[in-house]
Amino acid sequence: MSKKILANDGIDAKGKELLEKAGYTVVTDKVAQDKLAIEINAHHYVALTVRSATKVRKDIIDACPGLKVIGRGGVGMDNIDVDYAREKGLHVINTPAASSHSVAELVFAHFFGMVRFLDDSNRMMPTKGATEFDTLKKKYAKGIELKGKTLGIIGFGRIGQEVAKIGLGIGMKIAAHDPFLAEALIEIDIHGVSPVRVKIETLPMDKVLEVSDFITLHVPGGKVITADQFAIMKNGVCIVNAARGGVIEEHDLIEALNSGKVAHAALDVFVNEPTPMKDLLTHEKISLTPHIGAATDEAQERIGIELAEKMIAALS
Repeated sequence: MSKKILANDGIDAKGKELLEKAGYTVVTDKVAQDKLAIEINAHHYVALTVRSATKVRKDIIDACPGLKVIGRGGVGMDNIDVDYAREKGLHVINTPAASSHSVAELVFAHFFGMVRFLDDSNRMMPTKGATEFDTLKKKYAKGIELKGKTLGIIGFGRIGQEVAKIGLGIGMKIAAHDPFLAEALIEIDIHGVSPVRVKIETLPMDKVLEVSDFITLHVPGGKVITADQFAIMKNGVCIVNAARGGVIEEHDLIEALNSGKVAHAALDVFVNEPTPMKDLLTHEKISLTPHIGAATDEAQERIGIELAEKMIAALS
């Protein structure tokens, strides 16, 4: 059997090293989507790793009978026809644990930016800071603190629980919803002391939406937040989507922002990636990042290691 692996969207050096130590040749040269099947067959790749850019649909799976493993560096696998691949006898693996903390930190980067108007301030200061300093100071003088506020977490798996740890650490109250989980024991690591453990019981989603000052979503997909859900929320709520594009209905979000129902929103994911809707990109109340939830050095190393270990196990 061939021992060649194509890491088409790259792989961290530590993961590559693990695979090479196990006897595999890892190629990281990027292959265009329309040439992917040709290259896999021509070079007898036995495994393919991807991130979100490369798509592995039925056409690739059918055209590459020598392919044994498809690895996704990250959590979501909506760019892979997972069920079909498994029906064809392929191993399909991902790395659900590796990027949880990095996504959680990005959520709070957006929350902190929202409540202190950092997104708008960083745009205005270079152009008006020297001439309208006092005006800008007054404009951004009504910040609020996260401490003491209620954080609603929709989807209380690995990422949702990492978000809860940070929220608890800064003094927030947690209201969580998950249809598959009744409760979770959150363990907070504090340097120099024993871990702090907090039990959180999940609530119905409508209740979470009703009581929360801040809301973040960590679900695998679907249209979860539409106009009906916005109507339940507090006036002036802040909301973040770093899960999947479309989890928040984008047109309904814009209406909620324009009406004042939602004070601020943040989006790391979009329906039409990599060409998001222009009205989202230009809205003054939306904080924007280009799908970078897992894009930290530490997360990429963890992803590479976890992916390599799982691929070695699957191939052997």
